[in-house]
Amino acid sequence: MNETFYGLSAQTPAGQPIPFAAFKGKVVLLVNTATRCGFTPQLVELEALHQRYKDSGLVVIGCPCNQFGGQEPESHDSVEQVCRLNYGVSFQLTAKTEVNGAAAHPVFRYLKKKLGGFLGSRIKWNFTKFLVDREGLPYKRYAPTTTPAALEKDIQRLLG
Repeated sequence: MNETFYGLSAQTPAGQPIPFAAFKGKVVLLVNTATRCGFTPQLVELEALHQRYKDSGLVVIGCPCNQFGGQEPESHDSVEQVCRLNYGVSFQLTAKTEVNGAAAHPVFRYLKKKLGGFLGSRIKWNFTKFLVDREGLPYKRYAPTTTPAALEKDIQRLLG
């Protein structure tokens, strides 16, 4: 396993690479999302954080995941459109991603290893959030029930 956040990457829903090295010096908020979850309205708050802090160095990345109750039935092709039209999302989305199990995306394996949660290294549900500091060090993990607005003080602290 690659042992640095900046050594990892993901793909856009269209299959283009997203090298996390491009986020050096930025604060990254990475969230496993779903468009049909009870927490889906958090997309609006995530977008508000993105708009408020993107010019100060915050990068929000949504990772659509269908591992929890089939709550992300959208395809790679339609997930961005649904998020944009229904929730005004303009922050970066990745291709659909697994967060638990043998096929878990490397970034989630890395973040879970560095920041265990209530269920150990497993992710409990959609909208688990990970905040990564400007040096690429995992800073804090937040439960699905923690609203994005509740992260604002930590984001401000990391942005300096």
